[in-house]
Amino acid sequence: MSKVTTPEFRASFPNLSEPRKNDLNGKEEYSVVALFSKGADLSKLEKACKDAMVKKWGSDKSKWPSQIRSPFRKHEEKAKNVEGKQILPNGYEDGGVFVNFKSQQKPQLVDQNVDDVIDKDKIYAGCYLRASVNAYAYDMKGNRGVSFGLGNVQFLKDGDPIGSRSRAVDDFAPVECASSNGESKSSDDLFS
Repeated sequence: MSKVTTPEFRASFPNLSEPRKNDLNGKEEYSVVALFSKGADLSKLEKACKDAMVKKWGSDKSKWPSQIRSPFRKHEEKAKNVEGKQILPNGYEDGGVFVNFKSQQKPQLVDQNVDDVIDKDKIYAGCYLRASVNAYAYDMKGNRGVSFGLGNVQFLKDGDPIGSRSRAVDDFAPVECASSNGESKSSDDLFS
């Protein structure tokens, strides 16, 4: 297996601090869905996939299985029909590609300076990352394809959060609080 560093991607469903059970295989896994924008250079990832297929099934493509699942999926696959219109989820865009990266081993999370990321909230759906990954071909129970094992992850920059959860600063405004003697105090003055 050869290690490849991905180009920048937007994180969706980042599960990088604690493993979660994969319902398909029953194993605890770390994972992230990488949302690559339209036009992203995926040539190194594509080459890693081809190399993995050659390693698994040989260089004679005529002997390869006829149906091989690609790890590269179009954002449009996630579109939902809303009142007759195809609507993409937040973070997805026309012409983009997404890829799942997963591992049973915890990835090391680092920032732009390659220092460990201590704050788990630093990695969230919508931030921008890159990852080291390994492509591997599989042939299990009639399913054949190529997937990527997740190595390590580097935080690159913040982005707009993906999802329906709002930020507290958008939900609330500062309030005046009454003191014990009936005087009104701002929340900043409560402890003075």
